[in-house]
Amino acid sequence: MAANIGMQVIFVAGTETSSSTIQWVMRLLLAHPEVLHKLRADIDNKVGNKRLVRESDLTKLPYLRCVVNETMRLYPPVPLLLPHYSTEDCTVGGYDVPKHTMLLINAWAVHRDPKVWDDPEKFKPERFEATEGETERFNYKLIPFGMGRRACPGTDMGLRAVSLALGALVQCFDWQIEEEESLEASYHARMSMQNKPLKAVCTPRKDLVELLSQL
Repeated sequence: MAANIGMQVIFVAGTETSSSTIQWVMRLLLAHPEVLHKLRADIDNKVGNKRLVRESDLTKLPYLRCVVNETMRLYPPVPLLLPHYSTEDCTVGGYDVPKHTMLLINAWAVHRDPKVWDDPEKFKPERFEATEGETERFNYKLIPFGMGRRACPGTDMGLRAVSLALGALVQCFDWQIEEEESLEASYHARMSMQNKPLKAVCTPRKDLVELLSQL
């Protein structure tokens, strides 16, 4: 019974956070059409219109990963990471933390800290176009999945699922939002970053109609 409950929690947590992240990405892309056009051009150039984006394509689409990273920086799926527990007395950032203290990491605050990020409130995927050797530096600042031994075990699976879904949505459809909305007003739960349903109209791209009809 305990194992079944544990697996249920894992699946629910994984699907809800992935779904929420995809909606946030689409909201941001529709609010920043220049980013959407750049991402689509990259997919068109490297994948084309004869097939859908595949998992093997993800390494060839670094800008897609930049967009996902920037979205999770601004709107992390779990703004307050899962609680940690100190096993001994320690000092963190100049503060004494007694043994057996519950610790909560505010990823939302870390991701929007102007001491850590340039223009932290702006949606700028290009900030993640890091050269080789800078990736590790970004990992220590970007913590939507936590860090270290207690990091989310589904990180790789979640990133692949979100990237493939997003890649297909951008590759196959033209998008138009029904009405302008405030990004900051579109969420209603900072504990899990839930958002209001995104209302947008999608139209199959002419070059992809034949492919979509075969699916």
